[in-house]
Amino acid sequence: MNLQRPNGNDATETFNRSKSVVPCSGICSRCVDGCRGNCEVFKATFRGRELIYPGPFGDVTAGGDKDYPVDYSHLNIQGYALGAKGMPNGEVGTPDNARFPNVSTECAYGWDKKVAMNVPIFTGALGSTEIARKNWDHFAVGAAISGVTIVCGENVCGIDPHLVLDKNNLVIEAPDMDRRIAAYRKYHSGKGEILIQMNVEDTRLGVAEYIINKHHIETIELKWGQGAKCIGGEIKVNSIERALELQKRGYIVTPDPMDPVIQMAFNDGAIKEFERHSRLGFISEESFIAEVERLRTLGYKRITLKTGAYGLRELAMAIRWCSKAKIDLLTIDGAPGGTGMSPWRMMEEWGMPSIYLHSAAVEFAQILESQGERVPDLAFAGGFSSEDGVFKALALGAPYVKAVCMGRALMIPGMVGKNIEQWIKENNLPKTVSQFGSTPEEIFVCYEAVKDIVGAKEIKNVPLGAIGIYSYADKIRVGLQQLMAGARCFNTNSITRNELMSLTEECAKVTKIPYLMDCGRDEALAILKG
Repeated sequence: MNLQRPNGNDATETFNRSKSVVPCSGICSRCVDGCRGNCEVFKATFRGRELIYPGPFGDVTAGGDKDYPVDYSHLNIQGYALGAKGMPNGEVGTPDNARFPNVSTECAYGWDKKVAMNVPIFTGALGSTEIARKNWDHFAVGAAISGVTIVCGENVCGIDPHLVLDKNNLVIEAPDMDRRIAAYRKYHSGKGEILIQMNVEDTRLGVAEYIINKHHIETIELKWGQGAKCIGGEIKVNSIERALELQKRGYIVTPDPMDPVIQMAFNDGAIKEFERHSRLGFISEESFIAEVERLRTLGYKRITLKTGAYGLRELAMAIRWCSKAKIDLLTIDGAPGGTGMSPWRMMEEWGMPSIYLHSAAVEFAQILESQGERVPDLAFAGGFSSEDGVFKALALGAPYVKAVCMGRALMIPGMVGKNIEQWIKENNLPKTVSQFGSTPEEIFVCYEAVKDIVGAKEIKNVPLGAIGIYSYADKIRVGLQQLMAGARCFNTNSITRNELMSLTEECAKVTKIPYLMDCGRDEALAILKG
């Protein structure tokens, strides 16, 4: 069984001519001399390294589509005909009070100083990619009015065209970062937070010092990696002047804009863009603890860590070191991941898939706890987009997992809402939207709910992408309430691993969640035997 077929994928704007394709190579079984394309080999013949990435850059987010032997669809949710855990004020559940609208989806994370959220979801890191920059207001306002956390990703200061550095090459003005923070704070009402992510270049540029001194940001996130890639972050720029500017700021820029041959190729029109790359990090327990302490000395109230789909050694490091450093939230992101820009084949073929990595994380957390150590609050990430996935992640990771990090799933409603706003202005609504009306009030089912939050005067200033994110978060919230009520869990803390069953024996082996024909068998037999 072939789990993934390379060479012709819409993500790289390519396709196979033939319906018959060699599974291992992805090349057409019959490759014809004279073929006019458009598989990856064909296109890479004249565009070379451009085929490493999904495209067009700045207009797409991409997610790996490899099928893994086990994934979250191999888990089903248990339902029960009696009981009610987590009722408010210790109430005993009855048909009159154990109703799904009474389920609380609120959650909180943090070592000592907790952050509460209305729904146990938050955004992935929305950093220096063009897709994040141009949609930021929709994302930030949407997260703020939904009462969830937004993560401002790495390199935002470093790529700002209007960045001002002092004589020591440290940030003193970063207008785009200022804009991003202000957009979220304008509508923040106490639930969730904006936290800023920091990588090697951000550390060298003094981003941590800038954002706490100017904006008094409370939480900062260190980054080891993400599920989509095992190298530093990338963006593309289409001018040689911009490439040289970023190279001067300390970034890796390829192809080298200083190379005379590359300059000639750019002038010829053959090279149309440059890639900006971040450096690889090098972790050790000593340096990690020291950096956490340095950030606390600067005044940060909370410090979080985002790690990617590395193997078991790095996972164990993350969990144990975060425990030792009293990290407020450890986000564990599994493969294949989704991103604004990562190498496509790396996204497809690198790293531990989500359910394997998350199952190992629970095992390691249990080992750590059995040794008398406190496990930091965890969040799972990697391919979640619906309420059932959120429930399964909370249950698989119980009691350690407090929330689910969503990347593309929380970005899409922002982009859709933004586009609807533009289509309304152009009187060009597609039928998929116009069937519900022609005004925001008619189209967005949650328009009046958002209006009630921000006020009748302010609603006209709220971007429609933000209302889109609120509507999507509300769908997750209500769907989660229904699943939780069926499992007789009336708050998120009452969700346990007992709420799941494995549909296959392979899934049971990976997750340690019992095979469905074994779940509750002893209780069932006891009832039958009277």
